[in-house]
Amino acid sequence: MKEVNTTDRGICQTKVGNCGKLQVTDWLGDVQPAYKGEDIVEVRFKNTRKDYYKNVNNLKLKVGELVAVEGNPGHDIGIISLKGELVFEQMKRHKVTLNNGEYRKVYRHAKPVDIDKWKEAISLEHETMIKSRQIVKDLRLDMKIGDVEYQGDKTKAIFYYIADGRVDFRQLIKVLAESFRIRIEMKQIGARQEAGRIGGIGPCGRTLCCSTWMSNFVSVTTNAARHQEISLNPQKLAGQCGKLKCCLNFEVDAYIDAQKDFPPNHIPLETEHMTYSFLKADIFGGIYWYAPRGEGPGTLVAVPVKRVKEVLRLNRSGKKPEKLVIEKYDAGTQKMDTFHNVVGQEDLDRFDRAKKKSRSKKRSNRRNPGRGRNQNQPKAQGQGQNQDRKQNSNQEGGQSRGPKQNRGGNQNRRSNQNRNQNRS
Repeated sequence: MKEVNTTDRGICQTKVGNCGKLQVTDWLGDVQPAYKGEDIVEVRFKNTRKDYYKNVNNLKLKVGELVAVEGNPGHDIGIISLKGELVFEQMKRHKVTLNNGEYRKVYRHAKPVDIDKWKEAISLEHETMIKSRQIVKDLRLDMKIGDVEYQGDKTKAIFYYIADGRVDFRQLIKVLAESFRIRIEMKQIGARQEAGRIGGIGPCGRTLCCSTWMSNFVSVTTNAARHQEISLNPQKLAGQCGKLKCCLNFEVDAYIDAQKDFPPNHIPLETEHMTYSFLKADIFGGIYWYAPRGEGPGTLVAVPVKRVKEVLRLNRSGKKPEKLVIEKYDAGTQKMDTFHNVVGQEDLDRFDRAKKKSRSKKRSNRRNPGRGRNQNQPKAQGQGQNQDRKQNSNQEGGQSRGPKQNRGGNQNRRSNQNRNQNRS
């Protein structure tokens, strides 16, 4: 049998790490439980589908082992992703499937026969999805089949689909059952759930939150972007699923708490000389930015929130201050630490600029002025005169050094004669 890619099931091709989606770190793995309750384990299937099963046969299970668990009907093959005390905490977040009010059971460790049949079922999933999409197109149903998952015993398949409204797929189930000779289960998912099952890299450079740790999806509105002073650009606010990014809800509570004492920004500020209109706000810095009415954003004025309250209070009483920002508030704004692009790393056109010539070449040219010039090229008149002057000076220096050398030679001769006399 050909090799089957089991990465979607959480089995990596390498032995380093774990490639399963919605992976949970067992930070209570080295803590012994205070009491021995029900032995419940978390079993992961394809992509983000998980369920919880009871170890009724008291098997010695380890994380990462393949087990045969109770299905509906038959049995399914999954990989154990978590066990211990943390399982009960995860059960509060995920929906547990019960059978007549009881947990489903773990039958046994997966046998080689079970694994071979399970891999055969996995190899049929992609082909089944392509054929089912063609059947949906022929039946003209307003839905999209995003994924197909076979059960471990190859007797049942789950078809995950996306639809805007209600779809009558009774005829579709009949056609699919006749085509593939299996039991059919249709499961509707949303756009965010589909993105979590497929996975990918977000604009932040990290793996999608819906495929790593998010299991419950909360509705996201544009009010979250307004509270955070984010421009309402649909291309930037939408994620890979086409919906608003889930991360817009992560920090909106902090922004709402910071704006509790902020004055309204739709009221213009009036001074003796002109009227200022609100443009933007630095929420955590506590600063409003105003511009004179009728002028562009190039003349922005930073006004602290406390000063805005004072000016609004004066305007209500019919008074107009002389200046919008006074000294005590202006000094406070100057102390704010801002980002300085010292190195120039944030300039987008830094690669288009012409490179500066290296100083080493200039220095070498200064030391060797004739370097790189053809020998046959005639020299300039000034250069020839300078060289003649240098030669004359060298000759004059050689003539002046002659007597000194002779003097030194006479002195050496006298010293040698004196030494010979002393020896004799």
